[in-house]
Amino acid sequence: MTWYALQLKPAQGNRALENLQNQDIACFYPKVTVEKVQGGKRVKKLEPLFPGYLFVNLEQTDPMWAKLRSTRGVIRIVSFANKPAPIPDDIIQHIKNSLDRVAEQGGIKPGQAVELEEGPFKGINAIFQAYEGEERAIVLISFMQKQQAVKVPLSAIRRQR
Repeated sequence: MTWYALQLKPAQGNRALENLQNQDIACFYPKVTVEKVQGGKRVKKLEPLFPGYLFVNLEQTDPMWAKLRSTRGVIRIVSFANKPAPIPDDIIQHIKNSLDRVAEQGGIKPGQAVELEEGPFKGINAIFQAYEGEERAIVLISFMQKQQAVKVPLSAIRRQR
């Protein structure tokens, strides 16, 4: 059996996964816990690692191919030159093995560079130190040739790329 990618309708990943599993198709829909700031608060959400795509494991001769495109939530089979594009097993295995490492990298880490986007320090680069509760963070800014610890709302900081 070989892995293939399916493109999904927007926000229909769970629906497609459920419908494919109901048809006894082996699926892989990798998700990771992501930490985001919403409404000024840190929240953790489970989100797809590849939004809009999931993987299925089928033989090329499997009669289920005909049902894939008409499955609710599925747009199409990812193909090149009108042939489904196979994904090597070792790539899928690598993704499975790497899911924990991807999840660990969410959120802002101490020592990471951030930019302040609002308030009296807008536009100033800072170094993230720690979270303080659910809505605030402590950052270090350079002020008067010294590093000063400042408490700011989480909504005011943005990770530098």
